[in-house]
Amino acid sequence: MQKKLLVLPLVAVFISCNPTTVSKSSQHDQIDNNAAGVIHPELWPKQSSPIARDPAQEAKIAELLAKMTLEEKVGQVIQGDIASVTPEDVKKYHLGSILNGGNSAPNGDNRSPAKDWLQLADEFWLASTDTSDGNLGIPALWGIDAVHGNNNVSGATIFPHNIGLGAANSPELMEKIGEVTAKEVLVTGIDWTFAPTIAVVQNDRWGRTFESYSEKPEIVASYAGKVVEGIQGAVNSADFLTNGHLLANVKHYVGDGGTTDGVDQGETLASEAQLRDIHAAGYPPAIQSGALVVMASFNSWYGEKMHGHKPLLTDVLVGRMGFDGFVVGDWNGHGQVKGCSNTSCAKAFNAGLDMFMAPDSWKGLYENTLAQVKSGEISMARLDQAVSRILRVKMRAGLFEAGLPSSRPYAGKFELLGSAQHREVAREAVRKSLVLLKNNKNLLPLSAKSKVLVAGDAADNIGQQSGGWTLTWQGTGNKNSDFPNGQSIYQGISAAVNAAGGQVSLNATGEYEEKPDVAIVIFGEQPYAEFQGDVTDLDFKPEQSLQVLRDLQAAGIPTVSVFLSGRPMWVNPELNASNAFVAAWLPGSEGSGVADVLFRDKDENIQYDFVGRLSFSWPNNPLDVELNHGSAPYQPLFAYGYGLSVEDKKDIQLIDETLDPAIVKENNSRFMFAGDPVQPWRLVLNDAGGNTQVSSNVQVSSMSKLQVKAADYQAQEDIIEATWSGDANLSIQGNPVNLVALMEAGKVLQFDYNLLQHSASNVSLAMGCEQGCNGTINVTQALKNKVGKGWQQANIKLSCFVESAGNLQAVTSPFTLHSDAGLSIQLSAIKIVDNDMGAVCSF
Repeated sequence: MQKKLLVLPLVAVFISCNPTTVSKSSQHDQIDNNAAGVIHPELWPKQSSPIARDPAQEAKIAELLAKMTLEEKVGQVIQGDIASVTPEDVKKYHLGSILNGGNSAPNGDNRSPAKDWLQLADEFWLASTDTSDGNLGIPALWGIDAVHGNNNVSGATIFPHNIGLGAANSPELMEKIGEVTAKEVLVTGIDWTFAPTIAVVQNDRWGRTFESYSEKPEIVASYAGKVVEGIQGAVNSADFLTNGHLLANVKHYVGDGGTTDGVDQGETLASEAQLRDIHAAGYPPAIQSGALVVMASFNSWYGEKMHGHKPLLTDVLVGRMGFDGFVVGDWNGHGQVKGCSNTSCAKAFNAGLDMFMAPDSWKGLYENTLAQVKSGEISMARLDQAVSRILRVKMRAGLFEAGLPSSRPYAGKFELLGSAQHREVAREAVRKSLVLLKNNKNLLPLSAKSKVLVAGDAADNIGQQSGGWTLTWQGTGNKNSDFPNGQSIYQGISAAVNAAGGQVSLNATGEYEEKPDVAIVIFGEQPYAEFQGDVTDLDFKPEQSLQVLRDLQAAGIPTVSVFLSGRPMWVNPELNASNAFVAAWLPGSEGSGVADVLFRDKDENIQYDFVGRLSFSWPNNPLDVELNHGSAPYQPLFAYGYGLSVEDKKDIQLIDETLDPAIVKENNSRFMFAGDPVQPWRLVLNDAGGNTQVSSNVQVSSMSKLQVKAADYQAQEDIIEATWSGDANLSIQGNPVNLVALMEAGKVLQFDYNLLQHSASNVSLAMGCEQGCNGTINVTQALKNKVGKGWQQANIKLSCFVESAGNLQAVTSPFTLHSDAGLSIQLSAIKIVDNDMGAVCSF
């Protein structure tokens, strides 16, 4: 996307950091005339680090460098994931850091109690500081994705995701959220959070849109420093990185929110001016607030991956912005640099990446990096520079003096997780993040003395209202009991109504025995994270909630819609079927925050007004995926900054529900992408014990005949690995779809697989349908010669399933793989495509 938007308003942001000697207008002229893909550091904002180097620390760094062995130095630049590294590994290889990815946790259990996190932190710290073998014992840093609270730990306060916080437009609130998050992370003995994300999203198809505060860089720039201050404490103050604070991490540098078509980890083709003034807007203020860690982005800029982009990592970030911390990679992101692999990437290191995030590749990377230093491919000077940066950050964070994690001031104070004080901050954040899009005849706020029906599949679902990055990477598989200090939106409504003497009932499908005065329907997107959330358009496709709304409307019941989403979406039919409509984003664990603005108090006074205003433009069409304020043409349904107050006298008339013919409402062709079922399809395991829906990164069938686990191929957990120990089925299941037209068009079922083991005696592929018929193809022999051949692609004509007694008029399982013991296979994608490869009825 080559838009020149919102460049000039950022002049004040950059100049406030430190004036440059070149005028901004002349910089724009120079950049706009430059060749694409060329960085001109002299045209980027110039500032100095706000933190002066401490001579005593510098002397200590020099002393350590002189004593460290080459192996110890290389270990410092490697970070491994706790699912693939042990405390003994940390000691043996002198690893400088560990992390827990979105699906990594103590004991392999995403719902491990907080005490287990603290115990594991002790174990890793003791291992890293052990000097019994003559090593220096440099403490390892533990990093965690605490991106909306300490969201990996059961019982923690879960804040709204960034898209909602952007609508609140309150930098001061961001600082409070940072402070609470820091304390709740410190309770578990962890040193460092991979937050905040300061992406400026320009294409809302991106699966990480909800991690962005706004499409406009001004909001992001105003938040970046405040969040860092909240997490770390005010720079150069007595509280900096002490007294309840820890290391922050601004990410992802740079251009993550600008990829073509919103493809995660894709190509950003913004001009240099746009890269600087839009996508990098948050970095100068974050650095001025003391940010000491920057995470490199997965995306590329004109073909050059950020993990290996020396002009941006070194010449701009360090040379111009005055960054004086260290740069860490993202999940095996170095492996995407041209000429590199997950286990070898001197190019990224030489470009300015100081610490490799090598979750499962750390050992091979350690060995190859060690060899590259010995050969001179990586110079000793560059290694010493990176190690010095890491040691400096550890010293500034007080890691050398901190002692055993469980002995630190906040450690083990589990009562702070989800404490009343912390929950009140989250409740405030929820209230301020909600945007009132429609309020015909001033229906809101409601009387809490009313007879209230609460409906919708998300009404009593804390996991859905919290979204991705909640206990698990994708945020799926969570139950309300997993949030002991949380409250669903229904529970918040129920508390408010009961306190005022009203009546409340819950029915997901909107059924009732006694007609209510008003109905509140809560619905929206299912949780997702990263590339699993990439979409082709912004149409909200599920129609169950729409039918509920229309039924209530037909019964003459006033309806309020509370819509949960990680992006603005086309919901025109739902808007028309609602008297009031609230964009609630992904509010987190404090359902009462929603009730606070929906209802008056028991004395019929307005408790809180809606103060949220759109930080993303709301689409007028499902294809309005790059609808950003300042672009042309700009024709949103609701413009950036829109949002009603309860006293506004503004009725929204019926709006156009015509769907663009390019939009496909029913997903009858994409069943699995990147190892995850594509909504609304589900991945189900079946054995003699019945069905088990896959809802976590490791799932076992009822009778333990089939195990499925997430694994890495080209990105984090982008495939599944299925292993049979007995008769069982792995299937994609959902509501019936008619595939007859696709069959008559000659289309094929295509799936990408890697066969690891095959000693099974009976393997078959089937399509199942509603009437109980089952078109089956035996593939036992066809798979025999595929073992160990790497990734393959299978294509089978849909008509083949009909020929074997299938019925494609009402398919409920477009893919079922059956086997007995002895099969192990990896799968990444399953879909229906054109028969361009001459497929028949076998592989």
